[in-house]
Amino acid sequence: MLIKKIAKHTAMLTMAAAVSMSASSTYADSVNYIIPFGPGGESDISARIQQSFYKEKFGDDLVISYKPGGGGAAGWASLNGLNGDGQTIMGVNLPHIVIKPAQKDVGFTTDGIHTFYMFHYTPDAIVVVADSPYQTLQDLIDDAKSKPGGVVMSGSGKASANNLAQIKFDKMADINTTYVSFKGTGASTAALLGEQVTAQWGYTSVGAKQGSAVRMLAVAMEDRHPLFPNVPTFKELGYDMVGGAYRGIALPSSASAETVTTWSNRIGEINADPAFRQKMLNGGFALLDIDASQMAEFMKERSTEYLMDARAAGLIK
Repeated sequence: MLIKKIAKHTAMLTMAAAVSMSASSTYADSVNYIIPFGPGGESDISARIQQSFYKEKFGDDLVISYKPGGGGAAGWASLNGLNGDGQTIMGVNLPHIVIKPAQKDVGFTTDGIHTFYMFHYTPDAIVVVADSPYQTLQDLIDDAKSKPGGVVMSGSGKASANNLAQIKFDKMADINTTYVSFKGTGASTAALLGEQVTAQWGYTSVGAKQGSAVRMLAVAMEDRHPLFPNVPTFKELGYDMVGGAYRGIALPSSASAETVTTWSNRIGEINADPAFRQKMLNGGFALLDIDASQMAEFMKERSTEYLMDARAAGLIK
């Protein structure tokens, strides 16, 4: 009888251990990748591209979830309250994580976001419809000078990469355009295609998605985008503008140095994959490779520029 009870107890312990191991394995084999916006935007698209490559290289699933609200602020404000064991990561965006906390209390600070890799950006671009009378950037500049405020441009949000680009370019070109803020690139592009605006401060991703329906007049890159070899850069045309919406990934602040290094190396390995790079380029993205060791210097440089432009425009005090 005693032997039977011991056998039964052992069997129960074995089953409990198996369940525990199974739960642990399930947890370990999946990573929660939180996008602090709704689905369908560029943050989501790039995460989806990363997803299959992560599975292929590391055998784990990247389970993408969403925490929209406050233009990303709801997600970032919650980040440091999450477990720092490496099983949860979160997308981050520039200039958002710099400008938002500089404007008001949004529940997080720029320095409090533990970004460990910046892997791409969508370069700013001036976009017009295919039958626009503007054939070149100079055409738009000339028209804007002839009627100050008369050239109306859509863009994705206030104090966004698009808005900061518009402010910077107006100053450089000595023009005055009217910026109309829309909720996201999709809505901004719809306004352009519906001819509610004259032109758009969009991204190269708009050119990739809309194809022959639009024409880009210039892109904010060091060199021309491989997908658009006929579109000049602003720098070529005499305007020192390089930038756009930068995207990276962060861990909770409680993550260990080892966890940060592991994740930085993983994202770097995906970013180095030629097939991944080609998919990103096909989507109109531009690749970056700013790892954990370079992040402090990169963030300092970008923050200084964003805050200077935003203060000059009266977007922050």
